[in-house]
Amino acid sequence: MTLVPVFDLDGTLLDSDAALVAPFVALGVPLEKITFGHTLANECKRLGLDVEDYLAHYDDQLAQPFADVELLVSRLDRWAVCSNKHPRGGRAEVARLGWTPEVVMFSDSFNGPKELGPVLDALHLGADDVIFVGDTEHDRACALDVGCRFALAGWHSRASAVAGDVVLARPLDLFDHLD
Repeated sequence: MTLVPVFDLDGTLLDSDAALVAPFVALGVPLEKITFGHTLANECKRLGLDVEDYLAHYDDQLAQPFADVELLVSRLDRWAVCSNKHPRGGRAEVARLGWTPEVVMFSDSFNGPKELGPVLDALHLGADDVIFVGDTEHDRACALDVGCRFALAGWHSRASAVAGDVVLARPLDLFDHLD
C-alpha cells in the first residue's frame, strides 16, 4: 500500500521565511525577536501585535516552492496539507500555485496548534496510512501524537534531525518512503 503524504506548508513545501518575516519587520519588530513554527495568533500576541495588522502587510506572492516541490506534488495521486499558517495567506498561496491537495487545513481548523487527527479523519485514513513531512520539532511531535511516520524536510536549512528521523535531502526523495 502506498502511503499518503501530509505536508506542513511553510518551511516544507514553501520557502517562506522572507514572506513570514517581512510583515513583522514592517511593523517594527527587530529581526532577532521573530521566531518560527507557531500559530500567527500566538506569535503576534507574544510580540504585542494585532493579527489583522500582520495580515495587512503579508504578501502571499512572495513565498515560493522549494526546488522540485512542484514536480513532487504533480506526481502525487493523493496528498494533504496540515499547517499552523493563517488560512488567508495559506489558501491564497495554495491557489496561486494551482495545487490541489485532497485536504488542506490551516490554523482555523484546530483548537490551538496544528494536529494530524482532523486531517486523518478528513482523509478517512489511519496513522499507518500516512507519512507527515515537516521541518520542525512540532511537526515531529504531531506525527508522534497520532503514531504515523515522520520525514524531515532536510532541504530546509533550519530543519534539525534527531535520532530515528527519516531525513529527506530533497523533496523527490519522498518517493523512496511511500511504499
